[in-house]
Amino acid sequence: MSGGLQGFNAWLLQRITAVLLVFASLALLLLMFCPPGPGFNDWQDWVGRPLTVIFMVVFVIALIAHAWVGMRDVIVDYVHPHGLRLLALSVLGVYLLGNLVWLLWILL
Repeated sequence: MSGGLQGFNAWLLQRITAVLLVFASLALLLLMFCPPGPGFNDWQDWVGRPLTVIFMVVFVIALIAHAWVGMRDVIVDYVHPHGLRLLALSVLGVYLLGNLVWLLWILL
């Protein structure tokens, strides 16, 4: 498999996204200590705050990059037929990109 996301680069991206996931999770937990009121409009306003949106987007982008690197390595290591490997990577890529588009559609 060729490309720039191999070896050290993949390892480094995996570690950076893990750190981002920790910090974004902590930030979202801190934001949860300032919960909105019990109504739907209160929650909608809370999710629409710029700080909440930023941390949610950073969290999901880091999560998707982290999942891509980890699952790609598992698929490359354990799925040996090239056609099946390509299919599995394609399905994973479409799924992860679909989740990103869905989140951006919801938040923006």
